[in-house]
Amino acid sequence: MSTVCAISTPLAEGGISVIRISGENAVSCAAEVFKPFTCESVEKMQGYTCAYGQIHDGDKTVDDGVLTVFRAPHSYTGEDVCEISCHGGIYVTKKVLRLCLENGCEPAQAGEFTKRAMLNGKLSLTQAEAVMDTIAAQGEYALASANLTRQGSLFGQIHEVTGDLVKLLGELAAWVDYPEEDLPAVEETALRESIGKALSVTGKLIADHDNGMLIKQGIDTVIAGKPNVGKSTLMNLLLGYDRSIVTEIAGTTRDVIEESAKLGELVFRLSDTAGIRDTEDKVEKIGVEMAEKRLDECMFVIEVFDTSVKPDDDDIALLEKVKASGKRSLIVLNKSDLESAVDEGFFRDYSENIVCISAKNLDDRSQIQAAVEKIFTPENYDANSTIFANERQKCCLDKAHANLKAALEALDMGETLDAVTVMIDFAADSLLELTGEKATEAVVAEVFSKFCVGK
Repeated sequence: MSTVCAISTPLAEGGISVIRISGENAVSCAAEVFKPFTCESVEKMQGYTCAYGQIHDGDKTVDDGVLTVFRAPHSYTGEDVCEISCHGGIYVTKKVLRLCLENGCEPAQAGEFTKRAMLNGKLSLTQAEAVMDTIAAQGEYALASANLTRQGSLFGQIHEVTGDLVKLLGELAAWVDYPEEDLPAVEETALRESIGKALSVTGKLIADHDNGMLIKQGIDTVIAGKPNVGKSTLMNLLLGYDRSIVTEIAGTTRDVIEESAKLGELVFRLSDTAGIRDTEDKVEKIGVEMAEKRLDECMFVIEVFDTSVKPDDDDIALLEKVKASGKRSLIVLNKSDLESAVDEGFFRDYSENIVCISAKNLDDRSQIQAAVEKIFTPENYDANSTIFANERQKCCLDKAHANLKAALEALDMGETLDAVTVMIDFAADSLLELTGEKATEAVVAEVFSKFCVGK
């Protein structure tokens, strides 16, 4: 493969920038642009060593910096890798990259360093995907899950199951293809046990997918209620800054305003919606329809009520709609700084999750956080278990699980071992596609298209 280079740090002013070079000629390319102060030459540097020196363009000094050398196969990509650290200015960073390109390197594509790591056997496809999950993690749960997968937890589980299925397929194929040979028959009890073991693993991973979605992608949340109950003020409180317009005029919010807020270790994708009520105003009516549509789509509802006035038909309609939907919800009794006109017990018929706050009080944010953490701490979450939220992986697991179930059903119906073998073979293929051991080039390209250049 060619020698490639890219800027591996964000292209913005900062303390330092890193330009990464990988490939057969990485060291010779680095030697053309970097002169070390502390050793004789770049070519003589050993792996896992650094040198302070000057980055130069011919006889002209461009910057001072540090060169780190990794020798194949003991590097991230499995190839010779050099990383040049320079001052973090945008111009100087681009200048160093341009020097590398002028001295034998080609520009790296998105995710190319990690793709090379996979092709060189340093990572599985699932581990490579977890690299981006680590970068994108916004909380402790997401980071812990990504790290486990990056360290090979998911690959290890699937690889073990696949190995057992391949071994089983070998035994079945030998018995089916060579009936005249004196081979031991495949016992149905052992066959069922092997399929059942594989089903147990795939079933648990699939069951954990919802937790993975919650941890990785955030919780789709709608803030709902009548006009002027404090929805926008609550949105701003959760965000920590003013995003929604707040006025005394009912019906100020017409569009759905969407932002993300981190509460504890979880991310909530908040939608501040128009006040839900009967209205003849055409524009406001469109906003109400959009709010009701988002209410139907979301995972979690924060229902906001003004405690300074008694609940009316619109309030009760919202409470009943959310209760009937079965969605998880939190009732926020707002405006606790005013004299209360309602009994909290009235709302207990609709939800046990109730907080009484003033959205104008910054300290009351902690009450909301405590309540949502109680509602949304991932069920049976184990920091040492593998949780994934990758649709490609889930699709592979779903196909494998379905074929394993079909294999058991075929045994129950007395089908031939030929038919059972075909279904187990399909299951094994799906699991090999998941780990990348049998993934098509199109699948691999799709995975790495989501990466940033430089990783």
